Amino acid sequence: MIKLIITDMDGTFLNSHGDYNRELFQEVVTSMQEHGVKFAPCTGKQVERVEELFGEQSKDFWILGDSATRIKHQGEFIYQSLLNSRLGLNIIRQLEAIEGSHIVIACTPEFAAIKRDTPEHLHALVRRSYSAVKLVDSYEDIVSDFVKITVYDENKQCPTIRPQLSHFDEQAYVVVSEAAWIDIANRGVHKGSTVEKLQSIVGATKAETMVFGDGFNDIELMERASFSFAMRNAFEETKAAANYITRSNDEDGVMHTILQFLALQRKS
Repeated sequence: MIKLIITDMDGTFLNSHGDYNRELFQEVVTSMQEHGVKFAPCTGKQVERVEELFGEQSKDFWILGDSATRIKHQGEFIYQSLLNSRLGLNIIRQLEAIEGSHIVIACTPEFAAIKRDTPEHLHALVRRSYSAVKLVDSYEDIVSDFVKITVYDENKQCPTIRPQLSHFDEQAYVVVSEAAWIDIANRGVHKGSTVEKLQSIVGATKAETMVFGDGFNDIELMERASFSFAMRNAFEETKAAANYITRSNDEDGVMHTILQFLALQRKS
């Protein structure tokens, strides 16, 4: 019996326009409520951005935001793992020393910081994932610890940037989620580890958990559920890690799969 459903957002739950079928989702929410199933968005997006996307009903969800470094439920953060300020600034200095077109998004518990001189067209892209955004002249002005550090490269050169961060592997978790994105979090903290914490909190086993994902950073997520689904549009490595393949994000694959499974659960 499914007790917990967890989904990545971009490329998985959200369509190519960064939106979702709200009417269909209301059917999904009703079905999950009838079955007592808990719903958890698990994403690189800022928690506050997830709340914007889902509105008032998001308070009932378990939001694993900021690359699963935080869990928020009923308006309260019940878990977070922060990257030490000194280490975070060292990583940012290394990123800024690397030649290329990439930008750094430095995320603290209060805001996501980008440089004031970031190209204007990238400001809009950042705000698709982050609601609380702060422009800074220098990252050195940030005094708090970091929730995570994200790299975006519109020329999709992140796979070539990643090896230049290898000397931080003993101190931080660094993953190329796709060619344009790198996420950096506290050591050992990723979607799989945070989902394991959530399973312990809500009392759900792997056999009672359903997960959905598409990116490289969803591979650990696939390992936490017997009912693991990669989207048809997922990377081949993610598909290989999943137990099942479902429709693409542009076909509302997550929602249709949930409705089908819960309908079968009702019959059984």
